[in-house]
Amino acid sequence: MFSQGESVIDCFEVNTSKPYLSQVSHCLTDVSTRGVALVPKLALDISCCEVLRLMQLTDSFIVPISYQVPRKAGQDFHADLYPDTVGHTAPMTAEDWWKGENKQVERVSLHPSKRPKPSAPSAQKTSAKDLPRDKSKEETSTSSSPLSTPSSSAAPSRSPSSTSGLSSGFLPSPSPSQSSRAFQNMLGPSSKFRHIQGAVLHRDTHITNLRGLHLTTPGECDGFCANGQRVAVPLAIAGGQIAVFELSQPGKLPDTALPTIQNSVNVADFCWDPFDTHKLVVAGDDAKIRVWKIPKGGLTETLTEPECVLRGHTEKIYSIKFHPYASGLMASSSYDLTVRLWNLESGEEVKRLTGHQDQIFGMAWSPDGKLLATVCKDGKVRLYDPRKSTAPIQEGPGPEGQRGARVVWVCDGKYLMVSGFDCRSERQLYLFSAESLASGSVASAPADVSPSTLIPFYDPDTSVLILTGKGDTRVYIYEIVPEAPYFMECSSFHSSGPHKGLCFLPKIECDVRDVEVARAIRLGKTTIEPVAFRVPRVRKEFFQDDVFPETAMWWEASLTAAAWLSGSDGQHRKISLQPKNMTPVSEAPKEAPLLSAMVAKLGNREDPLPQESYEGVDEEEWAKYLAQIIVMGAQVVGRAFARALRQEFAASQAAADARGQAGRHSAAASSFTGMSLQEAQQILNITTLTPEEIQKNYEHLFKVNDKAVGGSFYLQSKVVRAKERLDEELSIEQQHQTKPPEQQQQT
Repeated sequence: MFSQGESVIDCFEVNTSKPYLSQVSHCLTDVSTRGVALVPKLALDISCCEVLRLMQLTDSFIVPISYQVPRKAGQDFHADLYPDTVGHTAPMTAEDWWKGENKQVERVSLHPSKRPKPSAPSAQKTSAKDLPRDKSKEETSTSSSPLSTPSSSAAPSRSPSSTSGLSSGFLPSPSPSQSSRAFQNMLGPSSKFRHIQGAVLHRDTHITNLRGLHLTTPGECDGFCANGQRVAVPLAIAGGQIAVFELSQPGKLPDTALPTIQNSVNVADFCWDPFDTHKLVVAGDDAKIRVWKIPKGGLTETLTEPECVLRGHTEKIYSIKFHPYASGLMASSSYDLTVRLWNLESGEEVKRLTGHQDQIFGMAWSPDGKLLATVCKDGKVRLYDPRKSTAPIQEGPGPEGQRGARVVWVCDGKYLMVSGFDCRSERQLYLFSAESLASGSVASAPADVSPSTLIPFYDPDTSVLILTGKGDTRVYIYEIVPEAPYFMECSSFHSSGPHKGLCFLPKIECDVRDVEVARAIRLGKTTIEPVAFRVPRVRKEFFQDDVFPETAMWWEASLTAAAWLSGSDGQHRKISLQPKNMTPVSEAPKEAPLLSAMVAKLGNREDPLPQESYEGVDEEEWAKYLAQIIVMGAQVVGRAFARALRQEFAASQAAADARGQAGRHSAAASSFTGMSLQEAQQILNITTLTPEEIQKNYEHLFKVNDKAVGGSFYLQSKVVRAKERLDEELSIEQQHQTKPPEQQQQT
């Protein structure tokens, strides 16, 4: 049973006695269900006790859901699960039924040996008529079908069942390594940021006891803004007051009134000057833009007089955006359907862009600072070259919904990403080619149903797109690539409660030692919290240069507003985020010297490892370090090692019978230390028990497996234990040799 549009499918058993209905399974699917179809019984995989299979229809794909009874799989046929079922042969024609005949469809057995074997022509007919797909079509559709990542539960399995023949409509089950590769090919490429993790930092970094927060800022406003030093938050106090908090002074705010900025009118939008951390620009409902200067050390008294006021718009302002290169150059959009450019140094309007037919939802400067993109309520996305024309140079169809939208440049300025709504008021992400807006979006990705617009942040260093809305608890993360599939979804971050939004800090605020690729400030109802987005890596002692390329210093201006208006173009200086005492992971040693010998002894390295299919870190790094260490640890503490230890101890005792008392002491030492003499010799790579060779190899291996040079404490501990075992063996031999000959003969 299911309801259209929901993501739950319930399975019930019908009884002839009370209770008449008994719930068997509760399957929670990944996406909403548009329809469900039942697969015929003859298509089930009886080898794994599959009793039911459904085909779930969603908005963009079809997913098989398999229901299996938890029993031991094998060659046995479970007759209690598979009674005779209705076959596919019609017992009569339509004319026979009209004549009054009544015949039942012949029932057939599901036992593999009792199934009817049709002749070649009928088999060909059955394959074309009754089966879901033939083998050739299945192979083609499997490689191109855009299936999403399936989930599983106790009873239903959302992975296609494998069968022994073509009558099931599915391909035979491949080997584990083949199935993992086929599954990856079916899903397409995956992102190295797939397992990115968001985490709120320690409470000591929070600003708490925030009161009187204004929760109804316009949809075009981000809700609050932050830079590397301070945060500006609107308050629900008459006169459009804004509180400013220093990030370097976390803790609980006092219960008394705080010094604020008195804007005198309601705040429409506000943002920090990217090139001056003390300058805050505020747009008001009175169509004026006020520029405020925050003193060093933060607000100590209420500010009532702005540094300057920009006048020109005739109606309320929507939003304001600073130019990425030119200092003092800013764009603003208004209800008067114009976009105006301002020179803050002179306090004058320098350009006026026209062409919009309705409310301007959002705007964004291109990465090179030459173009300005806007998204409008009239359903259009427009591109302007302000220095050449006041009219748009391109325009194309935008989101169909009219509830709000945002735009951001991605992929080095080749594409525009627009977050908006579709015709059903569901949040959607759209990707447009900056060279041909008229052709419409090249790709789209659904988000969810929510009234707030998704506010995007794009990191050009990693191509990671982070989105969330005001009042949301979920933060979406994607990697944007310039070819299909364009949107590669990564792990989401879920906050404990609704937030006003996120503001991201400069890249130099990230802790690169902890592989932190983005640092944000989260505004809650009463708190301001830093949030770190990290990529999980194994060898954090090395600088992860594959996710930390040289970053642009966008917080430094490269030219003035007047220079840009005269035709000059700027470019940001780039710096490396690598700490001086860290070695890049690309230059790290590939493998510790001791690792190969230990893995060769403890397991077969030719077998495929599950970790080979994991994403988020370098493939070679997983395969050679994490996977092998996990295999070693599991085998050392597992039953396989216990059996090997017992065999080694038995062999040592057998040798002791031939060698006498010294051999028995050696066997006892192997049992006591948990390491055999042969294993200790292999670890230290020695053939003769000489103190000099043992000490030399021990010092060398202990040094090269130090954690500071790419080794691990676990490998060092194995080296230490091996030396202790060999030292014990030398002591036993020395004691045996110092005994009188008559005692040696007695023993």
